[in-house]
Amino acid sequence: MLVQPYQLYIERTDPARNMARYYALAIEPTLFGTLCLSRRWGRIGSSGQSIEHHFDEEREAVAMFLDLLRTKRARGYKTVPQ
Repeated sequence: MLVQPYQLYIERTDPARNMARYYALAIEPTLFGTLCLSRRWGRIGSSGQSIEHHFDEEREAVAMFLDLLRTKRARGYKTVPQ
């Protein structure tokens, strides 16, 4: 079971290059007792693409979540103030 919720929404924009991208991550429990890491990405304002990864242990899901976050931050994605 999840100790705490994991959800993240980050964006990367560059008007000079006409770039407006988003990336969303979330770890949620499934009905079968496993965990699902959901990833969504695409151009801001579109439904984009998505993929799901299933894990038996929370630490595996969190490790992938943090690896993806680290990679996206290195590419210039930032959190958006609400």
